This record gives sequence, structure tokens and C-alpha cells, in this order.
Amino acid sequence: MAGAHVVVFPCPLQGHVGSMLKLAELLALHHLHVTFINTHSNHNRLTRFGNIQALSASYSTLHFITIADCYREGKHPGSRDATMGDIMLSTTLHAKPLLRNILVSESPAIPKVSCVIQDGIFGSLSNDLASELGIRIPIIHFRTSSACCFWPYFWIPKLFESKELPIRGDGDMDRTISNIPGMENLLRCRDLPSFCRPGAKGNMSIDWVSFQTQQSLAADALILNTFEELDHLVLSQIRLHFPKVYTAGPVHHHLNVRKAETNKGNDSPSFGNSFFETDRSCKAWLDAQPQGSVIYVSFGSSTIVTREELMEFWHGLVNSKKRFLLVMRPDLVVGRENDDQILEKLKEETKERGLILEWTPQEEVLAHKAIGGFLTHSGWNSTLESLVAGVPMICWPYFADQQVNSRFVSEVWKVGLDMKDVCDRDVVEKMVNDLMVHRREEFLKSAQAMAMLAHKSVSPGGSSYSSMEDLIHYIKSASKGK
Repeated sequence: MAGAHVVVFPCPLQGHVGSMLKLAELLALHHLHVTFINTHSNHNRLTRFGNIQALSASYSTLHFITIADCYREGKHPGSRDATMGDIMLSTTLHAKPLLRNILVSESPAIPKVSCVIQDGIFGSLSNDLASELGIRIPIIHFRTSSACCFWPYFWIPKLFESKELPIRGDGDMDRTISNIPGMENLLRCRDLPSFCRPGAKGNMSIDWVSFQTQQSLAADALILNTFEELDHLVLSQIRLHFPKVYTAGPVHHHLNVRKAETNKGNDSPSFGNSFFETDRSCKAWLDAQPQGSVIYVSFGSSTIVTREELMEFWHGLVNSKKRFLLVMRPDLVVGRENDDQILEKLKEETKERGLILEWTPQEEVLAHKAIGGFLTHSGWNSTLESLVAGVPMICWPYFADQQVNSRFVSEVWKVGLDMKDVCDRDVVEKMVNDLMVHRREEFLKSAQAMAMLAHKSVSPGGSSYSSMEDLIHYIKSASKGK
């Protein structure tokens, strides 16, 4: 059977799976055959909480294949059941034989694989397999973290050469980094990716992260979840080393625009890509709040906080006297498994001005008129969703790319405040009031201007829209040339 067939293979963490699944849906909208590889536990969670059956029914050319993983039944990636090293090793070992079979298989119903889009964090996995099998097809790396963090990842060896790394303890954290092209004197040591820190969180070493990033040089192309107007200075530097770069972001908004364009938005049931059960009761609560009066607080799918840190945030929110919607997923707090009373206690003491839920439909929440600000962990998907919604941010990054993202939010895009490395109720209170009251107009103006640029980029004729067209053409051309 003729036609293009793309294999999409994400790292099995929610932020990675979510954005790559939206890319897969974008490809299916363009009538490409897509095989999406996921782990058993992730697929089961998407089946339970995301209505993935509806997604499959909407696209006849989108297929799902699952592999075994290293999680106990009922647990999820990002929980404390497995280190990042466990996740990467297990996923690679289980994916290799499956990928090998997919690459060589032939079926009258599905075209032969003409392209692999793999998560860039897997390094040379797909390249090595294709070479081993003697198959010449494009291997494209999708980087689910930000472009403004991918570039420091890539530049880490140069930072060691110039003696700007390693970081020499806590007293070194405010030293300025001067040798990253396009980002000169912007980042301090504390703004570098978290793996650069001594004793870093996340179970991945700086050497491993740097090595995997360098492997993307062997890919035929690179996809970044950003848009030209947001990251033009960094993208110009990346393109000096990666000539074929496609900017398809913000992928979630791009998908929504394309679905509206093709009427798919009306034809298909609602689909969410959450690994958690979503509580939609917040919508009615938000409807009852004044416009721009609520600060939304969510630390994403992987951040872990101590009980003490949670209480500093909670007291700061209460003391700010602002309405707030706080997301507390079941495994957010270290040791909470032994004391479920903490949530009920906070709910009871919060009910006059706040709402605490375990998980929310974040895109919809950020788009709600009642939301005036977002206290976030600065994960890239959350950052993009906030940018698209025109919602200013307070950033409290946890690990990986989040330290860089928060610096760009405050110092480059000017759409929020950076609270990294501080967890103090007085600071929380002050920043909430700065964002929601004292500097509200300043941040709102910048955030709304960025939202307009984001929307323009994914509209017909926009930079990301055109880049997506180029990507589809590239994939189809490779299919015809096979």
C-alpha cells in the first residue's frame, strides 16, 4: 500500500507523551498513517482517564502499539516507583525488538514505515536500528523540552571547555554564564538546566543528558515545540548546527486550530491526554468567580514537594487574600501516603476563598476568564499553555528544563516572575499580589501580546503553520522516494 507511514515514539512521561500524541494527531489530520508506541501502563491510564478510544475512532490511520514498562500496576511515570534511569533503560530494552519488527514488517493494510519521529531523549536508538537493518528512512528527533533549554543542553561540553562549568557550590549560583551564543550574560548558574547543579534532582547525570542531546546531530531533522516569534534568537543558533529544524508549536494550540479548520473539532468526542482522573467541578466554581480574580496553582505531573514547602505555598496564598485554585495530585507531597488528612484539613480551611482538587483540565482552566495568574513549576507544556491563554506566571521550577524556562518567562518574554530556589510564604504572598494587583497591567499586556503571536503562528500563513506544511511535505517526499 502506498503512502506515508510515521512511527511516533515518546519517552513514557506525561509531558513527553502528551505533546507527542498531539503531534501524532496533527499528522493523522494530514492523512498520514501513524503508529504511536506507548507503554502498557500509560496506555491503560489514557484509556481510563483520556478517552483514547474516541481518538482511535476519529482517525482511521492512527494506531497504538504498547510495550512493557517498569511500573507496578496502578502507578505512573513520574511517581517515585522508578528512577529516570530505570525508565530509560526499561523503555529502550522493550522498544528495540518492537521497533525492529515495525521497520521490517509489511502489511496490505498499512504502508511500510517511511519515517520515525522519536523522542530526542532516546539519543541514537532509531538511527542505530535503521543502520543495523540497512534501512534508509528519515529519523526525526522531537524535543519535548523548550528550545531555550535544548540549546544549553547542547552547549554543555563547551561550558566545561570554557571553565564556566562545573558549578562550585551554593556560593556560585548567581554567577553569570557568558559563553552560550544567543544567550550571553542572560543565565546565572541557578538558571542552567537542573542537571548542571551538584546533587541535582532527577536521577540523570549531566554527562548523560549532554551525550543524548549530542546524538540529535545524527538525526535527519529536528522538531521543536515552539514558534519562531518566541525563540528566534535561540533558533538562529540551533540552525547553525541542525540545518533542518521544524517549529510546530505550540503543538496543543496548533492542533486545536487545525481541527477547527477541518471541522474535526465538531466531529470528534472530547479527548484528554491525562494520566490522572480529571475533576471538572472546578469549571462551575470558576464560573462563579469575578474576571481575572483567581490564581491557578499547579506543579505538574512529576514535581515532588515536602509538607513544609506545601504549607509555605498554602499560607502565602491565604495571606495574599486572593482567590486560588490549587492542584494537589495524590503523590505531590513526600510522605502524604501515610497522612491523607492533610488534604481534607486544607480543603476545610480554604473553602471561603479557595478550591483544592487532585487534577484539573488545565488548558480549559487557563482559558477561563476568572484566571488572572498561574503559579507553575515551569514545565514546558504548562508554560506554552499559559502563553497561549495570555495568563501571566509565577515560576517555581523543579528540575530539567524548568530552571531555564522560568528565567525566560521573567527576563526575556516579560510575562511573569521567577521564584526559583525560594519557598517562603512572605515571598509567595508578595509575588501573588505583584502579579494580580500591583503589576497586573504590565504583565497582562505582555502576556496578551505573546498570546496573539502564538495564535498567529499556528494560523494559515503563520510560521508554525508553514513549518508543519514543510514537515508533512518532507515526510511524504521521503515516502515517495523509498
